Amino acid sequence: MNYHQQRGKSKAGLVLTITGLFFILLLGFSGGYIVGVWDQARLSPTQAIKRIVNKSDDKVANEEVDFDLFWKVWNDISDKSYGQPVDEKQMFYGSLMGMTAALEDPYSIFLDPQLTEEFSSEMNGSFEGIGAEIGKRDDNLVVISPLPDSPAQKAGLKAGDIILKIDDTDTMGMSLDEAIKLIRGEKGTEVVLTVVNKNEEEVREVPITRDIIQFDSVRWEIIEQDNKKIGYIEVLHFSQDTDALFNEAVNEVLTSNPDGLVLDLRNNPGGYLETSITMASKFFKDKPVLYEEFSDGSRKQYDAEGKAPLAGMKTIVLINEGSASASEILAGALKDYKIAELVGKTTFGKGSVQDYKTYDDGSSLKLTVAKWLTPNLNNIDEVGIAPDYEVELTTEDINADNDPQLDKALELIIE
Repeated sequence: MNYHQQRGKSKAGLVLTITGLFFILLLGFSGGYIVGVWDQARLSPTQAIKRIVNKSDDKVANEEVDFDLFWKVWNDISDKSYGQPVDEKQMFYGSLMGMTAALEDPYSIFLDPQLTEEFSSEMNGSFEGIGAEIGKRDDNLVVISPLPDSPAQKAGLKAGDIILKIDDTDTMGMSLDEAIKLIRGEKGTEVVLTVVNKNEEEVREVPITRDIIQFDSVRWEIIEQDNKKIGYIEVLHFSQDTDALFNEAVNEVLTSNPDGLVLDLRNNPGGYLETSITMASKFFKDKPVLYEEFSDGSRKQYDAEGKAPLAGMKTIVLINEGSASASEILAGALKDYKIAELVGKTTFGKGSVQDYKTYDDGSSLKLTVAKWLTPNLNNIDEVGIAPDYEVELTTEDINADNDPQLDKALELIIE
């Protein structure tokens, strides 16, 4: 349900069915395979194109399109548009964005040089903004999760908040790309988000002062409870620093001789495919982590490699609706092999793999090239992975600083 369509009506009994989540904060890389989530506003083609002519000779298509029409439209816009002079570079990049949008695949996207730079800086662990993961569900802009200790979290922005306005701009029909540009800004400047939470009725204005956001993708500690030592490793996303940090976390946890491990993948939207394989290799070896399945039906198998230092460790994995892609690869493999039990809520359900390529001008293309399957050949796309123990985490829990999902994980290890 689109919340904007409900304005002016009674909020009592309002039901929000939210589907189709895509993250705007995460994940971009200089190359390789990506299994994170990103959304771009779609541009639907108005008619089927039957022929191609005036086309580069290095690519021969089965159907043909007359590119002379492209240039006629280009020239008409350049010569006649009321908003003169037009920005031809913006028109050019816009046409490439439209080309990928015509695939009707929300995970395939062309990024101009500015967006590519922002995309990459986020994965380097530093950028200016409010520090929140924001997605789109049923045409609503939704806060998935504020980053820990971020300006967004400190200002009171909460998971599940639906963004109605960004400053004075109504978000109805707004793409994630447009939202990013409005929410982002220099350190010290303020943005006001008007929000309503899916679990509440009150509309709130949340002023947030932007800052430099710096974060590590992995955090860990030892939890002592009931005379047990339990390792806790939280992985926020699968980025450039994750391999090294996860390896460090595993080594430090093992030095304490723990009785078990809690691996927290909640609100982890994914990242490098290779990183999910490296992390799975800490738990098992010489077995498939996942399969890629291509459009022709062929498959490629990715096996775990290494010494598997966590093999035999009693492990509980925390998941929720924000766990997607690479985090689902890891959780799915551990569940299929009965290495770990899963606690929380059913995961997002993104079962595709994107190839990421950069170009000489600084722009980039993220293109879906395959689907991925769990070791048991399960396709989780749009279905997700169900937990072994379903445990809710409510707004009241968060406000009271309670975590029943983590409590259940610790209980399962201690028993």
